[in-house]
Amino acid sequence: MAGENLTIARPYAEAVFGRARECDKLDHWSDTLGLLAAIVQDERVAVAITNPKFESDQQVSLLFDICGEHLDMEGQNLVRLLVRNGRLGVLPEIASIYEGLKNESQGRLDVEVVSAYKMTKAQENTLAAALKKRLDRDIRVTSKINHDLIGGVIIRAGDLVIDGSVQGRLRKLATELGI
Repeated sequence: MAGENLTIARPYAEAVFGRARECDKLDHWSDTLGLLAAIVQDERVAVAITNPKFESDQQVSLLFDICGEHLDMEGQNLVRLLVRNGRLGVLPEIASIYEGLKNESQGRLDVEVVSAYKMTKAQENTLAAALKKRLDRDIRVTSKINHDLIGGVIIRAGDLVIDGSVQGRLRKLATELGI
């Protein structure tokens, strides 16, 4: 279902991105889509908008009430379009794809580093500098801890995944040995 949601969300994200570039409102749309995505992911809102008895105009009103003045006319039009097409549920994917398009247009790349232990700022900066040199983009690093890795790191930069974890190496060795 996740792949299907991405396929559904992509045209919306691309349309919003095109409009945002046209109006020079990239950051504004990041905020708007982030807000809308957070709202539809709220458990109480999700229950309401997926309830078949909750009509389209009620869904629109609910989102407008929650967003208040944070939703301009174009944002309201997007909400109406998504409700009419039954696509409110893909707002998180729209926001994610939009951010990827925005980062790409600005020569940035968000990198997630998963490590067995907390990384220091100096380690993150060293990694960001090495990746910037290799990928020729500005790098923003976010790090997470996964103690199951034993040691090492897994780096996710767009479609690139570098598994330098001990767990990954053990898995590779087991595959090579046929275990």
